[in-house]
Amino acid sequence: MFVSSCLLQYIGLSFPLLAAGGAACWELHKREWRCMKWRKMADHVQGLAQLEILCKQLYETTDTSVRHQAEKALLEFTNSPDCLSKCQLLLERGSSSYSQLLAATCLSKLVSRTSNPLPLEQRIDIRNYVLNYLATRPKLAAFVTQALIQLYARITKLGWFDCQKDDYVFRNVIADVTRFLQDSVEHCIIGVTILSQLTNEINQADTTHPLTKHRKIASSFRDSSLFDIFTLSCNLLKQASGKNLNLNDESQHGLLMQLLKLSYNCLNYDFIGTSTDESSDDLCTVQIPTSWRSAFLDSSTLQLFFNLYHSIPPSLSPLVLSCLVQIASVRRSLFNNAERAKFLSHLVDGVKRILANPQCLPDPNNYHEFCRLLARLKSNYQLGELVKVENYPEVIRLIANFTVTSLQHWEFAPNSVHYLLSLWQRLAASVPYVKATEPHLLETYTPEVTKAYITSRLESVHVILRDGLEDPLDDAGLVQQQLDQLSTIGRCEYEKTCALLVQLFDQAAQSYQELLQSTNSSSADVTVQEGRLTWLVYIIGAVIGGRVSFASTDEQDAMDGELVCRVLQLMNLTDSRLAQAGNERLELAMLSFFEQFRKIYIGDQVQKSSKLYRRLSEVLGLNDETMVLSVFIGKIITNLKYWGQCEPITSKTLQLLNDLSLGYSSVRKLVKLSAVQFMLNNHTSEHFSFLGVNNQSNLSDMRCRTTFYTALGRLLMVDLGEDEDQFEQFMLPLTAAFETVAQMLSTNTFNEQEAKRTLVGLVRDLRGIAFAFNAKTSFMMLFDWIYPSYLPVLQRAVELWYHDPACTTPVLKLMAELVHNRSQRLQFDVSSPNGILLFRETSKMITTYGNRILTLGEVPKDQVYGVKLKGVSVCFAMLKAVLSGNYVNFGVFRLYGDDALDNALQTFIKLLLSIPHSDLLDYPKLSQSFYSLLEVLTQDHMNFIASLEPHVVMYILSSISEGLTALDTMVCTGCCSSLDHIVTFLFKQLSRSTKKRATPMASDDRFLHIMQQHPEMIQQMLSTVLNIIIFEDCRNQWSMSRPLLGLILLNEKYFADLRNSIVNSQPPEKQQAMHLCFENLMEGIERNLLTKNRDRFTQNLSVFRREVNDSMKNSTYGVNSNDMMS
Repeated sequence: MFVSSCLLQYIGLSFPLLAAGGAACWELHKREWRCMKWRKMADHVQGLAQLEILCKQLYETTDTSVRHQAEKALLEFTNSPDCLSKCQLLLERGSSSYSQLLAATCLSKLVSRTSNPLPLEQRIDIRNYVLNYLATRPKLAAFVTQALIQLYARITKLGWFDCQKDDYVFRNVIADVTRFLQDSVEHCIIGVTILSQLTNEINQADTTHPLTKHRKIASSFRDSSLFDIFTLSCNLLKQASGKNLNLNDESQHGLLMQLLKLSYNCLNYDFIGTSTDESSDDLCTVQIPTSWRSAFLDSSTLQLFFNLYHSIPPSLSPLVLSCLVQIASVRRSLFNNAERAKFLSHLVDGVKRILANPQCLPDPNNYHEFCRLLARLKSNYQLGELVKVENYPEVIRLIANFTVTSLQHWEFAPNSVHYLLSLWQRLAASVPYVKATEPHLLETYTPEVTKAYITSRLESVHVILRDGLEDPLDDAGLVQQQLDQLSTIGRCEYEKTCALLVQLFDQAAQSYQELLQSTNSSSADVTVQEGRLTWLVYIIGAVIGGRVSFASTDEQDAMDGELVCRVLQLMNLTDSRLAQAGNERLELAMLSFFEQFRKIYIGDQVQKSSKLYRRLSEVLGLNDETMVLSVFIGKIITNLKYWGQCEPITSKTLQLLNDLSLGYSSVRKLVKLSAVQFMLNNHTSEHFSFLGVNNQSNLSDMRCRTTFYTALGRLLMVDLGEDEDQFEQFMLPLTAAFETVAQMLSTNTFNEQEAKRTLVGLVRDLRGIAFAFNAKTSFMMLFDWIYPSYLPVLQRAVELWYHDPACTTPVLKLMAELVHNRSQRLQFDVSSPNGILLFRETSKMITTYGNRILTLGEVPKDQVYGVKLKGVSVCFAMLKAVLSGNYVNFGVFRLYGDDALDNALQTFIKLLLSIPHSDLLDYPKLSQSFYSLLEVLTQDHMNFIASLEPHVVMYILSSISEGLTALDTMVCTGCCSSLDHIVTFLFKQLSRSTKKRATPMASDDRFLHIMQQHPEMIQQMLSTVLNIIIFEDCRNQWSMSRPLLGLILLNEKYFADLRNSIVNSQPPEKQQAMHLCFENLMEGIERNLLTKNRDRFTQNLSVFRREVNDSMKNSTYGVNSNDMMS
C-alpha cells in the first residue's frame, strides 16, 4: 500500500473526503494496510532533513559541483527501494516547496516505469492521495501544484484500461474534479487545470510506451470524456463571462486563463491520430468527431469566443484567438452546404468585428494569432464560398487594408507576415477556378498587397542600415518562404506587378549607376542602393518562378523578358566592379534569380518561341538558349574566380552548375561552349581559388568540391566515349595531387595539415567524378586509373588518421561510391579478377578502420556520432554496396582460403556490438545503413549469421524486433525482409531435420538450438507484427505479411493463444466475428513457405485487416492494458 496507518497516526493528519473514490480510499478501517516498523519510520524522518538540504542545493545553488553532487545523490534516492514511502514523508513533512517538487517528480517516474510497474491498488491509492493533497492545500507553490497535477494525469492515462471489479477505476475524471469546481476560486483553478493537463497528457505520445497503446487510450478518452470536458469548459466560460469577473483579481484572472487553456487543449486534440509535428502549421483541418456537431451548429459557441475576445484584457486575448483558429479549422465534412455557409457567415462577421475594432491587435501575440485566424479563412473554405458571404466586399477591403498596414510596418511581428501572405497566396491561386457570379474583387486588392510588400522591403533598407537593425535578408529561409508566396500573389494582375517592378528597378539602377560614377558619393548611399536592388532581384526571380505554363500568355512572357533584361544588365555592371568591390547579398540574389530563370525558361520542356527570348534578342543580342547558357556559365566562372573564399556564394554557384548539367539537351549545348571547355581543361586552384589547399579554413568547407566535380564529370561524359587520352588529360591535376600525397605519406617527416587538406580535397573531387560516371566505359577508365596505383594511399591515410573523422569520412565515402554498382557500371570481363581484387581492398579498408576506431574506447555522447558512428555507418553502407553489387562470387574466398570476406564480416560484428541498441535507431543514417546491410546478409549470407555466438544472434534479433516498430518505413521494411529470411531459414532447417536428411552443417544446428533455447524472441516478433497489422496504420502491409506466415508456422501454439487473447478482449457480441476473421486468415493456407502459399496468405491478410478494423470500430474495448506487445 502507498501509506501505512501507523505513519498517518504519527503524522496526525486527516483529510476531508471529496468524492466516493476518495472516501472509499481513506476509510482506513475498511482497508488492510501494511504497518511499518517504528524504527524504520524513525530512519525516514531522520533522512528527511538531508533530502531537503539536497533539494535546496539542486535548485538554488550557483556552484556547479555542489549541484552536480546533489543531483547524483537525488538520483540514487529516486532509484532506492523505499523511495515511495520517503516521497510521502516529503509531501507531508517537507518544509520547502522544492522537497514537495522532488516527491511529485519521483512519484511520476515510479508510476511511469515500464519494468516492475506499481500494483493497481497502489496506483489507485496514489491517485486518491494526490487529489486529497491538492484539495487540502490549494495554495501550494505553482510549480508543486503543476507537478502533482502532472502526476495525476500520468497515473490516469497509464491506467485508463485498468479494471477493478468490472469498473474502469481511472476514468471518472469529471467526478474527480467536480468537488474542486464547487469550492473556492483556488480550488476551481486546480480542478480546471487537472482537466486541461489530463487532456494534454493523453494527447501526447510518449516514447517509453507503445504508440498502439497511446492511440487506444487517446481514442477511448476522445469517445468517452473529451466532449463532456469541452462542453463543461464552454459552460464555465459562459458563466464567467456573465458574472462580470474582476480580472484585476489575480485568482479570477488565473481561472479564466486556465478555462481558455482547457478549451484550446480540447480543440487542439489529435482526434484521428495523425501524429503531426507540433511545430508544423500546415495541416489546417481539425478532425472534430461527428458527435460534436451540435456544439458547432449552435452559433452560440462561436459567438462565445468572439464576445470573450472583446470583453477580456489583451493579455488573455491570444488564447481566445487560438481557440477561434481551431474552430475556424473544423473539417468541412462536419456540415452540409447550407450549414457550412451559415457557420462561415458567423465566422466572417466575427472577423469583421475584430477588424473594425482593432484596439487589441497592437499586442504582438494577439496580432500573430489573428493573422493565423485570417489564414484559416482560405485554407478551410473555398473562394466561391467566401464571395457569397453577405459582407464579403466590406471584409475583403478590411483584410486588404490590414495586410497593407501590416506590411508597411515590417519591423512589427515579422514572423506573422507569413500567415497574411499565405491567405493572399491561396486567394490568388483560386482565381482561375472560382465559378461564383459574385465578384471576388481580388483584381482590386491583390496589386495593393503586392505593392505594399515590395515598397516596404525597399524602404526598410535605409532604416536597417541607419539603426543597425537585424537584416531580414540574412534569414534566407524566411526570405525564400515569403518570396514563394509572393510569386503567386504577384502573378495575379501581372501587368501591374511588372509595371511597378520596372519603375522601381529603373529608379534604383539609375541612382546606383550615378553613385558609382560620382566621385563624392558615400559608401552608405551605395550600400542602400545595393540593398534595394538586392530585394528587387529576389522579387523579380520570384515572380518569374511563379509562371504557370497553362495560365501564361505571350504578353506575360514578354514582360518577363523586360525584367530579365534589366537583371542581366545589372549583373554586367556589378561583375565589372568585382575586382574593386562586391556585395555578397546582391550576388546571392542574382543566384536566386538565375535558379528561378533556369527552372522556367531553360530545359527540354520550354517553348523556344517564347516572347521572352525575342525580347532578350532585341535588347541584349541573346538570340537562343545556347547564348543564354553562355551567360549562365560566364556568371558561374566569374563567381568562382572572385568569390572562391565565400562559401555561401560558391556552394550556390556550384549548385546552379550542377542543376544545369542534369538537363539532357542543356548539357549537350553547354559542352559546346568555350567557357565550359575552359573549365574541363583548367580545373586547378590557379583558375578556381576554392580548389586551393593552403587557404582553406576548415576541412568541411571542401564539400562543395564534390558538387563541382559531379557537374564536370557529367559534362566530360557527353563526348568522352572511349577516348582514354581525353580522360587522362582531364585527370592530370588529380594525378599530380595523388602523387604529391603519396610522396608525403612515404616519408616520416611531412606537413600533416597540408597532407590532410590535399587528400580530403582530392577524395571529395574523385567522389564527385565517380558519382557522375554512371556508364560502364567511363567508370572503368576511372577504376583503372585509381586501382592499383592509388588505393594504397587511401588505405595508408585511414591507418594514420582513423581518429580524425574530418579526414577519414571523405575517404570512406569515396570507397563506398567506388564499390557501388550504380546503373550496372561495375561489369568486369570474365577473365578479369578485378571484382575480387576490389572486394579485397574494400575488406582491408573496413577492417583497418574498424579495428582502429574500436581502440578509441569510450567516446562522449555528444561526440559519438561525429567521431565514431558516422564512419561506422559509411562502412556499413560500403559493405552493403559491395555484397549486393553482383560483381563478386563470394564462394571463392572460402574455397581458396582467402580470409577477406571473413575479416570484413567479423569487423562488422565487432563494430555492431560496440553500438548500443538505442543508437541504432536514434541516428537515421546509421539505422538505414545497418538495416539495409542486415537485409543483404540474411538474404545471401545466412550461413554466416547462423554461425555466430548466441549473444550476437540475440543482439541482431533484438535489433530487428526494435526496428519493426521504427517510424522510418524504410527501416521497418528492411527489418521485415531480414526477419523473413531468418524465419525461412529456420523453417527449412526444421523441415530437413524432421525428414532425416543429410546432417545439416554444425553452424545451422547451433542456430536452430539457439532459437529453441530462446523461443520468446520469435514469439515477441510475432505478436509485434500482428499488433501492428491489427491496431496501427500499417503502411507496409505487404512487407509485414511475408515474415508473418513463417512466424505463425514456427509458433502455432503461441499464435493460437494470441488469437484467443485478442478474441476474448472484444465485447461478447463481437467475439464470434473476430474469431471468424482469424479462421478466414488461415483458410486455404498450407504448412509450407512456397511462393504460391505466401501470396495466398498475403491476400488473406488484406481481407483480415479490413474485417478486423470494421469489427473494432465504435468499440471502446481494447486489448488488455498490458498490450499484447508490451
